[in-house]
Amino acid sequence: MGLALAQAREGLAAGEVPVGAVLVGEGGEVLARAFNQPVGLHDPTAHAEILAVRAGARLLGNYRLPGISLYVTIEPCIMCLGALLHARLGRLVFGAPDPKGGACVSLYRLPEDSRLNHRLEVTGGVREEECRGLLQEFFKARR
Repeated sequence: MGLALAQAREGLAAGEVPVGAVLVGEGGEVLARAFNQPVGLHDPTAHAEILAVRAGARLLGNYRLPGISLYVTIEPCIMCLGALLHARLGRLVFGAPDPKGGACVSLYRLPEDSRLNHRLEVTGGVREEECRGLLQEFFKARR
């Protein structure tokens, strides 16, 4: 999560909402890292999770990522969680819950929805205060 927080800080410095993500292989190796870039890339899908998964899939030469873990500083939204499920990601670890858009535990519980054909192991609340603090700092400065 420390690497994801570092990515979030890079996003903060770039003027983006400070969300960071790190994709980690089965052996613990870092496959990809990213921060939110929808403003800079003029792309509403350029969330940290999406960018990290795209880079990891390219690196591995496979659109499926079983056994791979994603660490992200905030609970993923519906779009990102959909991508993680389609990629058959093995594990998701997130920092702060997102009461306004979270698709794991806050608004929706998609990883455990029995109607979907893939389950995703989810661990939330890792370094939650730090992750939440970065977001609060960003939005406080905007107001």
